[in-house]
Amino acid sequence: MQYTGAFSDDQKAYLASRIKEAYPFLGQNASGQFTNDPEESIFGTPVDELCKEETIKYERNGLDCWDAILKNAGEDIFPEAGDVFRYKFYGMFHVKPAQDSFMLRCRIPAGVLSSHQFCGLAEIAEDWGGNYIDLTNRGNLQIREIRPRNVVKVLEKLTELGLTSKGAGADNVRNVTGTPTSGFDKQELIDVVPLAKSMHHYILNNRDLYGMPRKFNISFDSGGAVSTCADTNDIGFYAIEHKGSADLESGVYFRVQLCGITGHKQLASDCGLLLKPDECVAVAAAILRVFIEHGDRTNRKRARMKYIIDDWGHAKYLEKVQEKLAFSLRYVPLDDCEPVPAKDKKGHFGVHQQSQEGLNYIGVVTPVGRVLPEQMRQMSALADKFGKADIRLTTWHNFIIPHVKDEDVSAVLEGVKESGLSHTTTNVSSGLVACTGSVGCKFAAANTKANASVLTKYLEEKVELDTPLNIHVTGCANSCAQHYIGDIGLQGTPCKVNGETVEGYDIVLGGGVDDNRAIAQDVFESIPFTEVPDLIVYMLTVYMQKRDEGEDFASFTRKHSSEELKELFTNPAA
Repeated sequence: MQYTGAFSDDQKAYLASRIKEAYPFLGQNASGQFTNDPEESIFGTPVDELCKEETIKYERNGLDCWDAILKNAGEDIFPEAGDVFRYKFYGMFHVKPAQDSFMLRCRIPAGVLSSHQFCGLAEIAEDWGGNYIDLTNRGNLQIREIRPRNVVKVLEKLTELGLTSKGAGADNVRNVTGTPTSGFDKQELIDVVPLAKSMHHYILNNRDLYGMPRKFNISFDSGGAVSTCADTNDIGFYAIEHKGSADLESGVYFRVQLCGITGHKQLASDCGLLLKPDECVAVAAAILRVFIEHGDRTNRKRARMKYIIDDWGHAKYLEKVQEKLAFSLRYVPLDDCEPVPAKDKKGHFGVHQQSQEGLNYIGVVTPVGRVLPEQMRQMSALADKFGKADIRLTTWHNFIIPHVKDEDVSAVLEGVKESGLSHTTTNVSSGLVACTGSVGCKFAAANTKANASVLTKYLEEKVELDTPLNIHVTGCANSCAQHYIGDIGLQGTPCKVNGETVEGYDIVLGGGVDDNRAIAQDVFESIPFTEVPDLIVYMLTVYMQKRDEGEDFASFTRKHSSEELKELFTNPAA
């Protein structure tokens, strides 16, 4: 019999009880938004106290704006009001006034792409974008200059390629990163690509994990030679060997580090947890759900997980996490684990032997992280012919072609050269990272990519370094280029010169990650870019003159206070 009437009160109560059984941490308000309180609040925060972005999400979930996307594409118009924010749930950013167009940000777990997908992305940039692609420090990529009429075409083609951009922006879990050489790294302890992909799909298929209090970053480090900067993430999973004890077998586990947020001058810290590989996704999901329930939805500046743990401490937060798990969390002292091997600062470019005998991976350098569609097609062809149709994106704004036989290395290197790219770089440019800058971002105070190119060329002409140097150039305090983990970090800021406003930078020194981790010190403020190259040349000259044998730049700077560094690098008599 077909049911045609409305639900009775008893039926409504039954359905509500079943929803609570299935999702004990959720309720639902009249707008269809999940909350823990039916009385017009979001997880206990009254609606009238929500910040602007939370109000937009309360009025309509970002995933529910597809009809608006279709309508606007048909009329070739940009979204208005709250839909500007909701578009970001589909990875589409209206970046006006820097560019009156959309930027697409994808989701590429662990930075793993097939050559077919790499070519397809090139076609999107060529057909509907600005004919270039920018690589990012989340092992990801961005396509810019997309017109409103082409948004649906872009998103549909992404799906056809087996890719997605859902949750790539706004208050969502961003691209899940992993060691880019995982699966073929001679040093690694475990292949983390399956874990990164499992995390990716878990997030995509659980609607409650969209629209958190603020963005969230997750990373898996395999213990390999190439850094994925896991300790800059809200959750960093680090593969590690446990020595073995009476109550725990020796073997490969994961340490959990929490609350990396470099824009707030903080790296993730070890919380004492030691997980089996198959426990990581469940624990991450529980951590996310505690954040969803307790994150600040009134003040965007305090809406990251860091601030909950600052107030509660690790112990209380993890008690809440334990409540959501079907197994007990395992706490093990860090000293019971083997030391983590050092990273190779040159491991993301050049030719390197793989763990598989007779095979190599080749890291290809992309100047300031920008690559052209034709170059992508040429790299895809090389991966098809000489590899296994596999391309890996790194957090260092470049990519890797793996599985190249010994006898084919020279052919691949010749193909890379013919494309206009290179597999070699200098100690100055090997660790160069630059965000989009003012050309494509309204928040940036400087043209970072152009300035980074000028700076690198000048340094290479004036200084001969014998050790790798990481230079991170970011346009604003949001720190998309993570300047606080650079040996030298530059943050764009307006400067006054003879009464005129010019591009300038604040300069921080001595940052690092992994085995060389530290937040850089603020040293110089508001230096016009025209003065920056000579200042850095002098800094590097002083460093090479005064360093101890084998001492890298970061270690050298950490021996001094900010005031001492400023004196040392500006006063020839110091």
